[in-house]
Amino acid sequence: MPPKPAAKKTSKAKSISTKKPKPPAKAAAQPKKTRSARIKGLPEKLLETVLKILAARKAQDIISLDLRPYSAIADYMVIASGGSGRQLAAIAHYISEAFAKQGIKALRIEGLTQGDWVLIDAGDILIHLFRPEVRDYYRLETIWQEKGSKTAP
Repeated sequence: MPPKPAAKKTSKAKSISTKKPKPPAKAAAQPKKTRSARIKGLPEKLLETVLKILAARKAQDIISLDLRPYSAIADYMVIASGGSGRQLAAIAHYISEAFAKQGIKALRIEGLTQGDWVLIDAGDILIHLFRPEVRDYYRLETIWQEKGSKTAP
């Protein structure tokens, strides 16, 4: 058996660069969404929708608060009472469906399992649904009462 030819060895030395690698290019910064960047008139449409649903679903003691001059957390806050936890859950369900039809998908709903106090946070509007005795205990509307609250018709 003849011997195999030896493989050719190439001695190409890799050059080691002493230059620091360039950092990756930064993507263009996205502008932060501010109140002025939101869809014009959307908070008012959401408020109108909520008030209609609350009236249709027999909510009691409905109060709407305009928070724009006083707080950056939301444009409006609505406070209402319902007779039972089941009624509050049903109202929250109707509100979430109506908001989904208007393009609001990122709702945060808290308190459905307890049924004493349901909070719906839609960003531009906050909705607090209470059972009457829980509402009397927390008196949330007294915090904002001097700040221009209105009782809904």
